[in-house]
Amino acid sequence: MNKLVRLAGAAAVCAIVQGGTVAATAAQAAHGLVNTPAHLKVFHDSLTSTNWSGYAVEGTAKFTDVQGTWVEPSVKCTKGSKYSSFWVGIDGYKSNSVEQLGTDSDCHSTSASYYAWWEMYPAASVSLSSSKYPVQPGDTLTGEVSVSGSSFTLSLTSSRGWTFTTVKTGGAGLKQESAEWIAESPEVGGTLAKLAKFGTVNFTNCVAAAGGADAPISSFTGQSGPHEITMVTGGGKTRAAPTALNGGGNAFSITWAHA
Repeated sequence: MNKLVRLAGAAAVCAIVQGGTVAATAAQAAHGLVNTPAHLKVFHDSLTSTNWSGYAVEGTAKFTDVQGTWVEPSVKCTKGSKYSSFWVGIDGYKSNSVEQLGTDSDCHSTSASYYAWWEMYPAASVSLSSSKYPVQPGDTLTGEVSVSGSSFTLSLTSSRGWTFTTVKTGGAGLKQESAEWIAESPEVGGTLAKLAKFGTVNFTNCVAAAGGADAPISSFTGQSGPHEITMVTGGGKTRAAPTALNGGGNAFSITWAHA
């Protein structure tokens, strides 16, 4: 079976270069899922990535919290294997670490699979038990990563009534320099996977904290942010694109366009 590598858009190692393209590769996780960086091209507050779509922000202080809610989309499966991940997290936009959790809507031939996971890169990504923490289309998921001192609390709550929480100790290498709300296409066997046809995923209640109280995405204007990310093919064809932020600056949608 091919190894699945979850690409975290800039997420695991990526220095962003104005008008340029940067790439890097991460190590594989024990169960085949890890985060690696994307190829990013930046144009002011908009950029393209071969594996990320959504929003990323940077702050003037360390990020201590990120939250977001999304409704698990249904994927249309026809043939072959296709993958899509939806998550919130801290770090990864420019750093070598990622602290994140989310869900997947994947296709294997005509069968769809839905599950939750968390990761403290460079440690291995961990999939949650589908029997204890089931995920199905239409479920509302709320993810949060919070930091207190060296303790990172990753929590995922489902409209099905379950909540998953894990607390991990982070080292000095965890920069806490960005926060993200992302739909992602992973790698499989070292090759960027086709993006599962998820239609539209809606993110709401998207806030983060960096040196203060939680604030909406739109409030993080440092480094020409917030950064609106469109996923594209190597040839520049749109794979998935986010809408503009809503009036409150804390909600948006991402629509699938191409595998």
